[in-house]
Amino acid sequence: MNVQQTIDEITNLILDESKRVGEPITTGQFQVIHQPLGHTSLALPKGRMAVYTFVYNDVFLKVGQANQRSKARYQSHHYYVKSNKSTLANSLLKDPKMSSLVNNSNITNWIKTNCERFDVLIDAKLGKITLNFIEGLLQYKYQPKYEG
Repeated sequence: MNVQQTIDEITNLILDESKRVGEPITTGQFQVIHQPLGHTSLALPKGRMAVYTFVYNDVFLKVGQANQRSKARYQSHHYYVKSNKSTLANSLLKDPKMSSLVNNSNITNWIKTNCERFDVLIDAKLGKITLNFIEGLLQYKYQPKYEG
């Protein structure tokens, strides 16, 4: 996956579609960041919300959102089985096609080593509707394998 191409694609999707619906979001109001394979997940910056993605072998596995009060959901939630039932870790462990790659003891490290992230950091002043809009755009565009 070409990192800059994906960042540009996400950026243009947000700019174009927000303009199309008559509520333009500007480049100063959001930033797309990349967390590469082998990443140590970043903390959610103060005053920001996020739409996050997890990508494995060019397939989007998960697209989700975290508001400014959901720092754990953004930074650590999806790497661990016990965080919640709707984590990436749990989805991977339940997937028979992934059973030869992941197990309870290696799941956290496997995600960090094998999945990259493309995250949209959004000015929290834009609010929940904007967060939902951007999450919906990315879910529609990339059709993530695991949702819910």
